[in-house]
Amino acid sequence: MPGIEKLPIEETLEDSPQTRSLLGVFEEDTAAISNYCTQLYQAMHRIYDAQNELSAATHLTSRLLKEYDKQRFPLGGDDEVMSSTLQQFAKVIDELSSCHAVLSTQLADAMMFPITQFKERDLKEILTLKEVFQIASDDHDTAINRYSRLSKRRDNDKVTTPVTDVYTSRKKQHQTMMHYFCSLNTLQYKKKTALLEPLLGYMQAQISFFKLGSENLTQQWEDFLGTIGTSVQNVRREMEEEVGQMQQTIQQMERSCDSLYAPCDPDPAHSPVCRNLTRKQGYLYIRNKTGLVSTSWERQYFFTQGGNLMQQGRGEVAGGLVTDLDNCSVMAVDSDDRRFCFQWISTINNISKRIYLSENAEELAARVNQSAIEAVTPSPSFQQRHESMRPSSKGRSGRASSISSVGSEPSSALSVLSLDALVAPEMPIQFDIISPVSEENSGQNKTAAQSGRRSNPFGETGDGTSDDSEDSILHQLFIVRFLGSMEVRSAESADVISETMRQILAARAIHNIFRMTESHLLVTCDCLKLIDPQTQVTRLRFPLSSVVQCSSHQDNKRLFGFVLQSASSRGDSRVVCYIFESNNDGEKICDSIGLAKQIAFHSEMDRKTVEKKKEQDKAKEKQQEELSKQRQIEKDLEEQSRLIAASSRPANSPAPDGQFLVLSNSQSEDSDAGEEGKKKGESEA
Repeated sequence: MPGIEKLPIEETLEDSPQTRSLLGVFEEDTAAISNYCTQLYQAMHRIYDAQNELSAATHLTSRLLKEYDKQRFPLGGDDEVMSSTLQQFAKVIDELSSCHAVLSTQLADAMMFPITQFKERDLKEILTLKEVFQIASDDHDTAINRYSRLSKRRDNDKVTTPVTDVYTSRKKQHQTMMHYFCSLNTLQYKKKTALLEPLLGYMQAQISFFKLGSENLTQQWEDFLGTIGTSVQNVRREMEEEVGQMQQTIQQMERSCDSLYAPCDPDPAHSPVCRNLTRKQGYLYIRNKTGLVSTSWERQYFFTQGGNLMQQGRGEVAGGLVTDLDNCSVMAVDSDDRRFCFQWISTINNISKRIYLSENAEELAARVNQSAIEAVTPSPSFQQRHESMRPSSKGRSGRASSISSVGSEPSSALSVLSLDALVAPEMPIQFDIISPVSEENSGQNKTAAQSGRRSNPFGETGDGTSDDSEDSILHQLFIVRFLGSMEVRSAESADVISETMRQILAARAIHNIFRMTESHLLVTCDCLKLIDPQTQVTRLRFPLSSVVQCSSHQDNKRLFGFVLQSASSRGDSRVVCYIFESNNDGEKICDSIGLAKQIAFHSEMDRKTVEKKKEQDKAKEKQQEELSKQRQIEKDLEEQSRLIAASSRPANSPAPDGQFLVLSNSQSEDSDAGEEGKKKGESEA
């Protein structure tokens, strides 16, 4: 190839300074080629790595687009148009991913392989020959120096060794130098091919990739991309319009709400109270008891929902029931601290009268505005407030009549449901657990003293109830907190438990009762037990047969209660409703109690069946005994008849053989006994 410099191999034996100088130039050129080739190799390797990363990223993008249908987005997760569009994009990108994978393979074979071979094989071979040539040159110089220091007077045997060393080292240097020159001359050709072949392979791989992409991206995909581009522009235009409207709304809100940023309005005339609302929401401060005496105020979000006051903390998805606002009363209190002011008085008054159930709630609220103003009259003393909040039939009837007289026709939404048939308002509420056996402790102590047994100070009896509980099939333990209990009038009504819950929670809120007694509720097939978690002493025991019904709260599932019907000391039945709060779902506890009652019912049915069978077996045995007695009597009667017939013959009648038959006294006595047995058998028969 013209234009390529070469080292003269013919002059390697002479090893002249000119040859060594030319060799130095070739070595510098080799070092420059090696440095440049290393940088080019790194650049091409980055291309190869980037292509592999692009192929993997394209494949991952296609897979994620295919999995869009499996995602569960809280907003807009059922957009079928978006889903089908992404599926089409996933198909195209998957084809492009295949093209990128083919391109990666071609780059590895056509670009990286040639330059790697040149770098790892050819350049390293020259470096190895250079080291060998340097060693051979040093050995030759050493041999020449040793030979030049020989004396002519020495024997021929001593001269032979240096001569041999010079011969061997010169031959080795000459051969190594020729191979080294040959490799350097070959490198001048290889450096051109090593630079051109990777570039040629890179360009051919790219051209093949573009051809493959043009075949996959047909006119159909171009039309599809054009349609999607138009849709994107429309969505962007709608977004800009929506952003403009939101900016206008923000500006209007900033101007109108400037006076609402202050904790209180300096001029109340600018913000008059609206007394026609039936819904209200906002932040209020609720007092929590942190110790025996100390309390703290916590800011919570409250809102009305129908006739209920709801509370929702930050981070919670839904709110919880605070109290029922139907038929409640509300009043203002004098306080300098704005946190203690209950500013929802008008709205709660409207809700308490059930105005929200009517069709035109605001119009009806405007009509009863006068009654709402009367309901929010400030009360200076806590006793008067408590008396006003106590429900009474007179107050409810008066309020109902005043509301119905405002409208032209009596509205069904304003009718107040009387709950006196379920829970009497004057019934006392028990907020702590008092074991009913404590009243009988004195009698038990006397009995124990008379019998010489030690009395149980916790009120537990020594009968076999515990053994029955241990033999029970069902044993389920729940952690509960006692809220209260009160006597009710109806045991079968479905609303008695919810109404009892409402009154107990309202009474706790009025009297600021926050302490609750925690117990373990043990559900077995024969009873319900409230057990002290510390001492494992049974506080209360409810026979399962006395539990009439059990249910949980409709909104707050942690609240549940059951109705217990038992006989009182006066002889009539006494119905008490017990309310609890649990750590678990109240429905699970009610289901457990229902399961226990079912098991107890089936056990009782099985017991009655077994007893009935035993009675039938006893009746059969008795019948068999009677039959056997009757047969024995009949047998005795036959024997007596035979004896009587024999005794009725003449006393001295001769026998057939000429002898006389003489009856002894024993036979006569037997005959008399036979007659008496016959009479007795006839009487028994």
